[in-house]
Amino acid sequence: MARSGRTVRRNDPLLYEVFADQWWQPRGVFAMLHWLAAARGALVPTAARTGAVLVDLGCGAGLLAPHVAGKGYRHIGVDRSRTALRQAAEHGVQPVVGDVLAVPLPDGCADCVVAGEVLEHVTDLPAAVAEACRVLRAGGLLVLDTLAATALCRVVAIGIAERLVVRGVHDPALLVDRAELVAEAARHGVALRLRGVRPSWLDLLAWAAGGRGGVRMLPFSSTAVLFQGIGRKKG
Repeated sequence: MARSGRTVRRNDPLLYEVFADQWWQPRGVFAMLHWLAAARGALVPTAARTGAVLVDLGCGAGLLAPHVAGKGYRHIGVDRSRTALRQAAEHGVQPVVGDVLAVPLPDGCADCVVAGEVLEHVTDLPAAVAEACRVLRAGGLLVLDTLAATALCRVVAIGIAERLVVRGVHDPALLVDRAELVAEAARHGVALRLRGVRPSWLDLLAWAAGGRGGVRMLPFSSTAVLFQGIGRKKG
């Protein structure tokens, strides 16, 4: 991955303003977010009804958009960064300025809620999960991916990966406790199933050598570093 040469205060939202021109660069500092968006989008089914809504929490510049286009949703993106939201709008996302801890949308408005690479940045995990479930309609689908609160994750995602991209992206204190996440989702009627994911090592080597535009994220037996969650809200 491209070395940025920049350090920011840990978990500082300013990072996404400093590197705003990098969002849609497939070999830029946000390259892995493109790979994760593709894996996340693969979990989103075709809309089951006309007028279905997908709410994308912490949508950034809308990297999920190409991977859900044509699935029949009105794609609403919620983010605090106006700079990122302007880019998301250019890719067909309806932008909403807001915080994932207090989503400015009505109860039960979404057929699908997606929270990609955002939960490891929030200071109140129960509140973020509650908001995601609140805007989800009965029978709707919650899809997420995030980083686990483990020693292994701190080494891999912070100790190693941040040295290759941007230092300071994550605060190790905010990494996600998997049991707490599942329990909080269950409190709000969503039975969340977790599975680990990892990059294809062959793809990663080819990408690093300049031979690939992206890297596939593959299912993995362990959820100790990077994992996805998926679950439906009880009707």
